[in-house]
Amino acid sequence: MSAAATQLPPRNLRTPEAARFLGLSARTLEKHRTYGTGPRYSKLGGRVVYRLEDLQAWVELGAKASTSDPGVGKVLPAKRHAAISPAFAGQPRR
Repeated sequence: MSAAATQLPPRNLRTPEAARFLGLSARTLEKHRTYGTGPRYSKLGGRVVYRLEDLQAWVELGAKASTSDPGVGKVLPAKRHAAISPAFAGQPRR
């Protein structure tokens, strides 16, 4: 990475941009936020924003090398779950 790129402030993405980055629909990302199964986000006033680092960390949580690889974490589907602890859902909430 170039020196100029490392000096830039962290980039925040709104929901539609973050959804495109992840390859999801904005509605799916909103559901993940509602159910606590999605990436970390911040509220700036009334706006929801996602840091690129948080989106990438969430994707990496579901990374696997093969179908038998348990991986480091689990990315849950965007639906209601009985009991989700922050450690199980991936990232602690801010």
